[in-house]
Amino acid sequence: MAGIYIHIPFCKKACSYCNFHFSTSMVLYDRMIEAIKKEIIIRSKNCNDEIETIYYGGGTPSLLKTKDLNDIFESIENNYRLSKNPEVTIEANPDDLTKSKLKSLSTTKINRISLGIQTLDDDALKFMKRVHSSKQSIESIENSLVFFKNLSIDLIYGIPNSGLQSLDKDLRLLQYYDIKHVSTYALTVESKTLLEYQINKNLITMPSDDEIHRYYMHINSFMTNEGYINYEMNSYAKNGFYSKNNSGYWLRKKYIGIGPSAHSYDGISRSWNISNNAKYISNINGDKLNSKREVLSKVDMYNEYVMTGLRTMWGVSTTYISKNFGEKFYEHFINGSKKHLKLNNLSKNGDLYTVSTKGRFLTDGIAAELFLIKLK
Repeated sequence: MAGIYIHIPFCKKACSYCNFHFSTSMVLYDRMIEAIKKEIIIRSKNCNDEIETIYYGGGTPSLLKTKDLNDIFESIENNYRLSKNPEVTIEANPDDLTKSKLKSLSTTKINRISLGIQTLDDDALKFMKRVHSSKQSIESIENSLVFFKNLSIDLIYGIPNSGLQSLDKDLRLLQYYDIKHVSTYALTVESKTLLEYQINKNLITMPSDDEIHRYYMHINSFMTNEGYINYEMNSYAKNGFYSKNNSGYWLRKKYIGIGPSAHSYDGISRSWNISNNAKYISNINGDKLNSKREVLSKVDMYNEYVMTGLRTMWGVSTTYISKNFGEKFYEHFINGSKKHLKLNNLSKNGDLYTVSTKGRFLTDGIAAELFLIKLK
């Protein structure tokens, strides 16, 4: 099984915190759609796996015309083996999801919406340079639920001058509308963003690590009490509504990245396309992928297994480590994990190690301590 990720590199406006590849100019829109369809065909020649997920990310995929969504899906359908009921997700901004837009989307093969609400705090939305308002967020949720049963919402916490009261308002929204899947992210300072500039110029102060930890645990407690399963560090779902796309990534399933800056993984290597719209189009029109590729070493694969496994409820299996990487890797993990078992940051059930609720906020640090730098 494998997935296809399609990067749509267009946005109406640059958010203050985002360093993903995108353009606010739509001049290359038509040529980009044609290039994406062509890359889909080019990459199909090296894919024998059945496709179980298709994910339109960005950028802002909800800017796509319905005809183009249908054409892209048709290109996939004609060149790949699809599973019986593939999960087809589109990321969307609230301001795009009018009733007419959603009605149109419901006629396509899309069966899951990932909605970037981020917060209901209008001041925080303005601070992050988001285009939509809290009113549009509410309307987009209500409109989405008319046409789609499988709705996911993204929330951001740790926004300057936006505390627990604002966070509780966001969480109550999930409760009121019985949202089936939620992804929560702490606002992160990325390089070459307006947010980084504001911090460097001392124009704003970010919440402390202790505050972020408090917000994270508050979210975790609320979501657990509401019956959500914390299947991945930042993802919560009602039973039966795990994101197949997200789960595939954390379970290290293969995926094909289509579009500028898109990444691919084939089980032994990772590759990524150029992050330039014009050059990407030129490459594809010349029948050249021109992507960079990194072949993963045994140490790389072990480290990735530990990192992805500890972030999920499926954890890390020492039997798997021993079988697939060898005794030196097994011994390294066993010895390194003892400290965190004593601290109750890790839980052990047979050969399976998972991060406890207490240690969840420290997951990346715990994983890093269990990494191998090189095989001795």
